[in-house]
Amino acid sequence: MPEIQNPNLQGSSPGGGGGGDMRSSMMFMLLLLLVFFGYEYMYNRPAPQNQPAQSQQQAAQPSQPAAQTPGAGAAQPALGTAKPPVATPIITASLETTLTVENELYRIVLSNRGGQVEHWILKKYKDNSGKPLDLVQAQASERFGQPLELFTYEPALTAELNQVLYQVTVEGTQPTTTGLLLAPSSVTYHYAANGVDVVKTIHFDSSYVISVETKVTRNGEPVRALVEWPAGLGDMEEFRSAGYKGTQVRTPSFFAWSIDGKQDSLAAAKVSGNNTVTEPYQYASVMDLYFAAAFLPGDPDDTTVVTLHNSIELSSNLSDPNSKKTPADVLGLAIGSVTGDTRLRLFAGPKATSVLEAIHAIGPEGKPDGPSLESLIQFGWMTFLAKPLYLILRFMVNHGLGNWGWAIIISTVIFNLALLPTRITMTKSSLKMMRIQPKVNAIKNRYKNIKATDPRRAEMNTEIMALYKAEGVNMYGNCLPMLVPLILLWPYFRVLEYTVELRQAHWLWLPDLSQPDPTYILPILIIVTMFFTQYITPSPGMPPEQRRIMAFAMPIFFGFMLLHYASGLALYWCTGNLIMLTMQIFINRSHWGKEMHAIAARRNKK
Repeated sequence: MPEIQNPNLQGSSPGGGGGGDMRSSMMFMLLLLLVFFGYEYMYNRPAPQNQPAQSQQQAAQPSQPAAQTPGAGAAQPALGTAKPPVATPIITASLETTLTVENELYRIVLSNRGGQVEHWILKKYKDNSGKPLDLVQAQASERFGQPLELFTYEPALTAELNQVLYQVTVEGTQPTTTGLLLAPSSVTYHYAANGVDVVKTIHFDSSYVISVETKVTRNGEPVRALVEWPAGLGDMEEFRSAGYKGTQVRTPSFFAWSIDGKQDSLAAAKVSGNNTVTEPYQYASVMDLYFAAAFLPGDPDDTTVVTLHNSIELSSNLSDPNSKKTPADVLGLAIGSVTGDTRLRLFAGPKATSVLEAIHAIGPEGKPDGPSLESLIQFGWMTFLAKPLYLILRFMVNHGLGNWGWAIIISTVIFNLALLPTRITMTKSSLKMMRIQPKVNAIKNRYKNIKATDPRRAEMNTEIMALYKAEGVNMYGNCLPMLVPLILLWPYFRVLEYTVELRQAHWLWLPDLSQPDPTYILPILIIVTMFFTQYITPSPGMPPEQRRIMAFAMPIFFGFMLLHYASGLALYWCTGNLIMLTMQIFINRSHWGKEMHAIAARRNKK
C-alpha cells in the first residue's frame, strides 16, 4: 500500500518539520490555476458538441460553389423550377429609398434595395468609440450580405432578390417626411417580374423582437427562400480599418440552437459553411459574448437552417496592419420553412437575462411557451455557481450600490468574512500539526529504511493517522479557505466574460471591468499583497531558499496571468488578497500566531 502523505506536512526528511502546509497548499493552488488558465488558453470556450444533423443537405451559397460535406446529400434545388416562365405584372420601385424604424430600444435603417437592413443600432449600448452600437458590421456585411436578405439555392435568383428595388407599403403609423417610422408598425416589400413574385412583411413593436413573413413564388410555384443574418454582429471592432487600437482578442462567434427543448451551441470554428439542416428548430442563433440574433420559427416542424461560415483576413497584431494576416471567422445563418412560406420572429439585441427570459420559442401546441432564449447566456459547466453569483451582483447594483465594481468588492468581502471561522480553524490545525511534527518524524524515522513497496509501509500510515486522530488534527483542514476562492474564480470569470451588463462597466480608474486593467495597477497590487501575505505567514521546516522562491514565484505567476484577463476578475482576486493579508496580520498577533512563529523560529534555527 502506498504511503499516505499529509498535504499539510512537509514529509521530506526526518527533520523536515511541518512547513509543508504552505508549500503543498501553494502547489495545490498553482495546479488548479494552471488547469484553469490552461483550459482558457487552449479552448477559451466551452467544448463544442457535434452539430445536430439528422437530415443534412449541402447548400450552394450564392458567392461560392457548394462543397460536399461528409455524409451530406446533394445540393438542394429550389422549389417550382420546372414550369416555363409565365408573364406577370412588373412590380418594382424606380428609386432606391431608405426607411428608419425606431422605438426606445433600437433604430433600424431599411433599404428597399433587397428589402434588407443597412443598420441595426441599439440605443442603450455603445461601441468603444462612444457611438451607439450598430449590430450590422459594415466591412463583413459589405462582403457577405445584410440582415433580412433572402437565401435561395440558386445564386442567380438570390442575387436578383437581394439587388432589385422593392415597392414599399407601410401599415399603421406613417413615416415622417424624413423617412422616420415609429413602432408599432409594419412594412411590406413587394417585387414581381419574369414570373418571380416576392412579398416580405416586417412587423415592429416596442421590444427587441420583430416578426418577418416572406413568400417567394416563381410561375405560381413556391420557392424555398430563407431569411438571412449573414455576417456576424455585435462588437467585431477588430474588423474595422487598419491600425485598430482596442483589445487584441478577436470577437468570438457561436451558433446556438434549441431542438425539442434541448439547447446547445457550437463555436464558429466548428460550424460547417453552406450546410443545410432540416430539424424542428425552436430557435437558431448566431451570437458573440454579449449580443445575439436569434430566429424563432413560427412552425418549428417545417424549419430548415443553413449555416454560413466565412472569414476575413486580419492582421495577427491588430494594431499593426503590416503584421501577418490570419483568417477571422464571420458566422451567419439563414432560416425558413421548407414549404417556401416563412413566418418567424427575430430577436436582435443584448444577451441580458431580463430580456431573454421573457422571449419564448413556439411550443408543441403552437403557442409561445417553448424554451426561452436565456440559455444563450452560457456560463459553462459551473452555471450552478455562476448564475447565483451574477444574480447576487445584479441585486447589489440594483439596490443601492449602482456600480458593478463595488458589487464585486462587497461580495468578495462577504465571502471572505463567511470563511473567517474556517481560517481560524485552519490556524489551529496548523498549530497542532506543528506541535506533533516531531512525533510524526519519529514514526517516519522508524520506517525510513523500508522500501516504498514494502507492505509494512501501511503500518507507518496507520500509526500516523492514529496520531492525527488522537491529537485532533484534521489533515485537510488547511485546504478549504484556499480552495473556496479558487472555486469562485471560475464563476467570476464566466460572469465577467458573458454578462452584457459588465461590458463597458467602469469602476474608479477601470473603464471596462470586462477588459484587462490598462494601467496594470491591479496586477501589481496582486503581486505585492501575495508577497507580503506569504512573507508574514509562518512556515516552519521550509528551507529559506525555497520560502523565498515561493514568496516571489507565486505572486508573479498570479499577477502575470491576471494581467491578461478581465480587470473585474483581478479586482476580485486583489480584494481577496487584501482581506487575507489583514487576517494574517491579526492572526500573527494572536497567541496562536505567536506560538506558530516561535516554533517556526526554533526549527529554522536548527
